[in-house]
Amino acid sequence: MEESGLPPDQHEIPKILRWNIDHPGIVSKNPNIDLKRWTLTVDGEVENPLKLSWTDFLRLPSAESKSDFHCVEGWSVRNCIWYGVKFSTIASRATPKEHARYVSFRCADGYTTSLNLEELLKDKVLLAYKLNGEPLDGSLGGPVRLVVPDKYAYKSAMWIERISFTKEKELGFWEKRGYSDYADVWSNSRFSR
Repeated sequence: MEESGLPPDQHEIPKILRWNIDHPGIVSKNPNIDLKRWTLTVDGEVENPLKLSWTDFLRLPSAESKSDFHCVEGWSVRNCIWYGVKFSTIASRATPKEHARYVSFRCADGYTTSLNLEELLKDKVLLAYKLNGEPLDGSLGGPVRLVVPDKYAYKSAMWIERISFTKEKELGFWEKRGYSDYADVWSNSRFSR
């Protein structure tokens, strides 16, 4: 950890400076999701597949988590207060099968990424729908985005619509284009080797 408390090669920016940026390479920017039609599907290698409406999702137990947000481009936003459903809550409801080791996320704009199930079960990993006390804006991934504090932001998928538990690892949008699948901010794992 650097003296600033930030991961290597990261610098802090004010929340207003670059927070609402375009997301190059993603199929569409801010897909303007209708909450009356939005559903979260949880499927794959699980005992109890789920299909949650927005109302169903909001009824799940929620939690608050404070963490920094790190972009692979080198900027970080400090002290973000996220509010949402812990990923572990989703996993406990869906009950992953014994051989489920990975989880893939599919988003309203066609974006995909995946992580190891073990990483997603950490306490601060959320499916967030609020940031700093406000509903999560569409430009920041609302209505629901994944927040994985120890990974670069491309692992914190926006506009999530499907969560699939898998036996095999699936490379996502940026990982297929040369970015690290590990994406650990503390080891500066930005690009695949």
